[in-house]
Amino acid sequence: MIDHTGVTVSDFERSKRFYEATLAAIHYELLAILPANVTGRTDVAGFGEGGKPDFWIYQGEPNRPPVHVAFRVESRKLVHAFHEAAIAAGGRDNGPPGPRSHYHEGYYGAFVLDPDGHNIEAVFHGGSLVHRDLSQTDPRAAK
Repeated sequence: MIDHTGVTVSDFERSKRFYEATLAAIHYELLAILPANVTGRTDVAGFGEGGKPDFWIYQGEPNRPPVHVAFRVESRKLVHAFHEAAIAAGGRDNGPPGPRSHYHEGYYGAFVLDPDGHNIEAVFHGGSLVHRDLSQTDPRAAK
């Protein structure tokens, strides 16, 4: 079970604003800000729900290659809200809200690139969570 994850960002304040606006659409909030003089290393901010931050951003040289982080949401409506909020906050579309049945039936997601190019997703798993065995599938068919 993953407890928390994060990404390194080039402009902490810009990314904090982006994630605060984007993640509010899926009921995440900014729960912690720890400056470098507290962490002993760099500025960090934690986002989450229910008082528990589980997604962190760190000031520094951005991860290369950029990373992919997916947030599970409870409805297709929240997938749309996430995508709209991210675009309004300066994110770049990397896949509009819609079904992605090549992952599994009921998979409904949206993808945006954050200011540093990290691929951030909101996903709703409607229906079955049984993933298909794609090992024998032509990878071009999944696009």
